[in-house]
Amino acid sequence: MVRENLPENDGVLLDLLRQGDGMTVAELSLAMDVTGTAVRQRLARLQAAELIEREAIRAKRGRPSHRYVLTEKGRRQTGANFADLALALWQEIGAIRDPEIRRGLLKRISGRMAEMYEGQIDGETASERMESVARLFRERSVPFSVHGSQDLPVLTALACPYPELAEQDRTICAMERMLFSEVLGEPLRLSQCRLDGESCCTFELKRD
Repeated sequence: MVRENLPENDGVLLDLLRQGDGMTVAELSLAMDVTGTAVRQRLARLQAAELIEREAIRAKRGRPSHRYVLTEKGRRQTGANFADLALALWQEIGAIRDPEIRRGLLKRISGRMAEMYEGQIDGETASERMESVARLFRERSVPFSVHGSQDLPVLTALACPYPELAEQDRTICAMERMLFSEVLGEPLRLSQCRLDGESCCTFELKRD
Protein backbone atom coordinates (compact mmCIF):
# COMPACT_ATOMS: atom_id res chain seq x y z
CA MET A 1 0.00 0.00 0.00
CA VAL A 2 1.36 3.41 -0.95
CA ARG A 3 1.30 6.20 1.61
CA GLU A 4 -1.10 8.91 0.56
CA ASN A 5 0.37 12.25 -0.49
CA LEU A 6 -0.29 14.10 2.77
CA PRO A 7 1.05 17.47 3.92
CA GLU A 8 4.10 17.04 6.17
CA ASN A 9 2.32 18.31 9.29
CA ASP A 10 -0.57 15.89 8.72
CA GLY A 11 1.98 13.07 8.73
CA VAL A 12 3.38 14.37 12.04
CA LEU A 13 -0.12 14.29 13.53
CA LEU A 14 -0.65 10.70 12.36
CA ASP A 15 2.67 9.67 13.92
CA LEU A 16 1.61 11.21 17.24
CA LEU A 17 -1.63 9.21 17.19
CA ARG A 18 0.32 5.99 16.53
CA GLN A 19 2.08 6.36 19.87
CA GLY A 20 -0.94 5.96 22.11
CA ASP A 21 -4.63 5.30 22.53
CA GLY A 22 -5.75 8.58 21.01
CA MET A 23 -5.30 12.28 21.74
CA THR A 24 -7.53 15.29 22.27
CA VAL A 25 -7.29 18.56 20.34
CA ALA A 26 -5.61 20.19 23.35
CA GLU A 27 -3.01 17.39 23.60
CA LEU A 28 -2.25 17.54 19.89
CA SER A 29 -2.00 21.32 20.01
CA LEU A 30 0.55 21.13 22.83
CA ALA A 31 2.57 18.33 21.20
CA MET A 32 2.73 20.07 17.82
CA ASP A 33 3.06 23.61 19.22
CA VAL A 34 0.25 24.95 17.03
CA THR A 35 -3.15 26.45 17.72
CA GLY A 36 -6.26 24.41 18.32
CA THR A 37 -7.71 25.85 15.13
CA ALA A 38 -4.77 24.55 13.09
CA VAL A 39 -5.14 21.12 14.69
CA ARG A 40 -8.87 21.00 13.90
CA GLN A 41 -8.17 21.85 10.25
CA ARG A 42 -5.72 18.96 9.98
CA LEU A 43 -8.08 16.63 11.79
CA ALA A 44 -10.85 17.54 9.36
CA ARG A 45 -8.63 16.64 6.38
CA LEU A 46 -7.61 13.34 7.94
CA GLN A 47 -11.18 12.46 8.84
CA ALA A 48 -12.27 13.20 5.27
CA ALA A 49 -9.52 10.85 4.08
CA GLU A 50 -10.83 8.20 6.55
CA LEU A 51 -7.45 8.01 8.27
CA ILE A 52 -8.72 8.98 11.73
CA GLU A 53 -11.99 8.94 13.64
CA ARG A 54 -13.38 10.71 16.69
CA GLU A 55 -14.31 8.91 19.90
CA ALA A 56 -16.29 10.29 22.83
CA ILE A 57 -14.67 10.35 26.27
CA ARG A 58 -17.40 9.91 28.83
CA ALA A 59 -17.05 12.04 31.94
CA LYS A 60 -18.93 11.68 35.23
CA ARG A 61 -20.19 15.23 34.90
CA GLY A 62 -20.70 17.71 32.11
CA ARG A 63 -20.54 17.24 28.39
CA PRO A 64 -18.36 14.45 26.96
CA SER A 65 -15.06 15.41 25.38
CA HIS A 66 -13.51 13.77 22.35
CA ARG A 67 -10.26 12.19 21.32
CA TYR A 68 -8.98 11.17 17.90
CA VAL A 69 -7.66 7.74 16.99
CA LEU A 70 -6.34 6.06 13.85
CA THR A 71 -8.64 4.03 11.67
CA GLU A 72 -7.41 0.76 10.15
CA LYS A 73 -6.65 2.68 6.95
CA GLY A 74 -4.65 5.24 8.93
CA ARG A 75 -2.63 2.57 10.69
CA ARG A 76 -1.59 1.16 7.34
CA GLN A 77 -0.17 4.41 6.01
CA THR A 78 3.39 3.33 6.83
CA GLY A 79 5.26 0.28 5.73
CA ALA A 80 4.96 0.75 1.97
CA ASN A 81 8.72 1.27 1.68
CA PHE A 82 9.30 -2.43 2.23
CA ALA A 83 6.32 -3.75 0.30
CA ASP A 84 8.31 -5.34 -2.54
CA LEU A 85 10.82 -6.92 -0.18
CA ALA A 86 8.11 -8.20 2.17
CA LEU A 87 6.10 -9.72 -0.69
CA ALA A 88 9.12 -11.52 -2.18
CA LEU A 89 10.22 -12.71 1.24
CA TRP A 90 6.79 -14.01 2.12
CA GLN A 91 6.40 -15.90 -1.15
CA GLU A 92 9.75 -17.64 -0.71
CA ILE A 93 9.21 -18.50 2.93
CA GLY A 94 5.64 -19.64 2.36
CA ALA A 95 6.82 -22.23 -0.15
CA ILE A 96 9.07 -23.93 2.43
CA ARG A 97 7.52 -26.56 4.71
CA ASP A 98 10.53 -27.63 6.76
CA PRO A 99 10.79 -25.32 9.83
CA GLU A 100 14.57 -25.67 10.08
CA ILE A 101 15.08 -24.75 6.45
CA ARG A 102 12.67 -21.85 6.86
CA ARG A 103 14.56 -20.55 9.88
CA GLY A 104 17.85 -20.85 8.00
CA LEU A 105 16.45 -18.81 5.12
CA LEU A 106 15.21 -16.14 7.51
CA LYS A 107 18.64 -15.92 9.09
CA ARG A 108 20.35 -15.53 5.73
CA ILE A 109 17.91 -12.85 4.59
CA SER A 110 18.22 -10.89 7.83
CA GLY A 111 22.00 -11.17 7.58
CA ARG A 112 21.99 -9.84 4.02
CA MET A 113 19.76 -6.92 5.00
CA ALA A 114 22.01 -6.19 7.97
CA GLU A 115 24.96 -5.94 5.56
CA MET A 116 22.99 -3.42 3.49
CA TYR A 117 22.30 -1.28 6.56
CA GLU A 118 25.72 -1.72 8.18
CA GLY A 119 27.26 1.45 6.73
CA GLN A 120 24.30 3.53 7.94
CA ILE A 121 24.40 2.38 11.57
CA ASP A 122 26.85 4.03 13.96
CA GLY A 123 27.43 4.30 17.69
CA GLU A 124 29.56 2.57 20.31
CA THR A 125 26.81 1.41 22.67
CA ALA A 126 23.67 -0.60 22.02
CA SER A 127 21.60 2.47 22.88
CA GLU A 128 23.46 4.63 20.35
CA ARG A 129 23.09 1.98 17.65
CA MET A 130 19.36 1.67 18.40
CA GLU A 131 19.05 5.44 17.93
CA SER A 132 20.78 5.05 14.59
CA VAL A 133 18.36 2.25 13.56
CA ALA A 134 15.37 4.36 14.63
CA ARG A 135 16.66 7.31 12.59
CA LEU A 136 17.19 5.09 9.54
CA PHE A 137 13.61 3.81 9.62
CA ARG A 138 12.14 7.25 10.31
CA GLU A 139 13.85 8.48 7.15
CA ARG A 140 11.80 5.80 5.38
CA SER A 141 8.56 7.13 6.94
CA VAL A 142 8.36 4.24 9.41
CA PRO A 143 8.26 5.76 12.93
CA PHE A 144 10.62 4.15 15.45
CA SER A 145 11.76 5.40 18.85
CA VAL A 146 14.22 4.43 21.59
CA HIS A 147 13.62 4.71 25.32
CA GLY A 148 14.83 3.09 28.52
CA SER A 149 18.27 3.32 30.10
CA GLN A 150 21.70 3.19 28.50
CA ASP A 151 22.16 -0.33 29.86
CA LEU A 152 18.67 -1.56 28.92
CA PRO A 153 17.49 0.44 25.89
CA VAL A 154 14.23 -0.49 24.16
CA LEU A 155 13.66 -0.12 20.41
CA THR A 156 9.99 0.56 19.64
CA ALA A 157 8.30 0.19 16.26
CA LEU A 158 5.36 2.61 16.30
CA ALA A 159 4.16 1.20 12.98
CA CYS A 160 4.95 -2.10 11.28
CA PRO A 161 7.05 -1.85 8.07
CA TYR A 162 4.95 -4.65 6.54
CA PRO A 163 1.60 -4.74 8.41
CA GLU A 164 -0.41 -6.92 6.03
CA LEU A 165 2.13 -9.75 6.05
CA ALA A 166 2.74 -9.53 9.79
CA GLU A 167 -0.97 -9.94 10.47
CA GLN A 168 -1.01 -13.18 8.50
CA ASP A 169 1.97 -14.85 10.14
CA ARG A 170 4.59 -14.10 12.82
CA THR A 171 7.38 -15.23 10.50
CA ILE A 172 7.88 -11.60 9.52
CA CYS A 173 8.26 -10.64 13.19
CA ALA A 174 10.97 -13.28 13.60
CA MET A 175 12.84 -11.96 10.57
CA GLU A 176 12.64 -8.41 11.92
CA ARG A 177 14.02 -9.48 15.30
CA MET A 178 16.89 -11.32 13.57
CA LEU A 179 17.62 -8.26 11.43
CA PHE A 180 17.84 -5.89 14.39
CA SER A 181 19.99 -8.39 16.32
CA GLU A 182 22.39 -8.58 13.39
CA VAL A 183 22.53 -4.80 12.92
CA LEU A 184 23.00 -4.05 16.61
CA GLY A 185 25.42 -6.90 17.26
CA GLU A 186 23.32 -7.87 20.29
CA PRO A 187 20.66 -10.60 20.70
CA LEU A 188 17.19 -9.12 21.04
CA ARG A 189 13.82 -10.41 22.18
CA LEU A 190 10.41 -9.25 21.01
CA SER A 191 8.93 -8.10 24.34
CA GLN A 192 5.67 -6.67 22.95
CA CYS A 193 3.86 -7.31 19.69
CA ARG A 194 0.92 -5.70 17.92
CA LEU A 195 -0.35 -9.18 17.04
CA ASP A 196 -0.92 -9.74 20.78
CA GLY A 197 -3.02 -6.60 21.06
CA GLU A 198 -0.24 -4.24 22.14
CA SER A 199 -0.13 -0.68 20.81
CA CYS A 200 3.36 -1.19 19.32
CA CYS A 201 6.17 -3.72 18.94
CA THR A 202 9.17 -3.41 21.26
CA PHE A 203 12.59 -5.03 21.07
CA GLU A 204 14.77 -5.39 24.16
CA LEU A 205 18.27 -6.70 24.72
CA LYS A 206 18.20 -10.39 25.58
CA ARG A 207 20.08 -10.78 28.84
CA ASP A 208 21.09 -14.18 30.22
